[in-house]
Amino acid sequence: MLKNKKILIPLVVVMMGLGAAYSMAKPKVVIKDKITGTIYVMPKDFLLNLSDGHFVKLTVALVLAPGQSSGASASGSSSAGEGVGTLPEEAVIRDIVTNLITNESSSDLVSDSGRERVKHQMLAAIKAHTDVKVAQVLFPDLTVQ
Repeated sequence: MLKNKKILIPLVVVMMGLGAAYSMAKPKVVIKDKITGTIYVMPKDFLLNLSDGHFVKLTVALVLAPGQSSGASASGSSSAGEGVGTLPEEAVIRDIVTNLITNESSSDLVSDSGRERVKHQMLAAIKAHTDVKVAQVLFPDLTVQ
């Protein structure tokens, strides 16, 4: 019995050493965020006429680049009126969205490629006409009728 214990103790020590070596040798998995920055959802929906007589109701969200502030106060409340968000240049962005969308047809906004084209146009216009650092434009809600 004593002989079995002498063999068992070194065997346990070796197994623990192998387990520790294995856990240290495993490659570390680096989790990368899919969205970097802050998503700012514009607080008021858009209800707009389209060029072909239809209308669209949509929500616009902006993926703000890292370091870009939405302008929100510490309390998170806005002292401005209803439908006005905390992004300082929101009125300019709303104007850009309105001008671009009203020139589109319902079929353009229903298709994936049409929506992507409009998003890219919005992104370029926002970058050209504002100081807001936007990485991406999203349409979380979109209804065409």
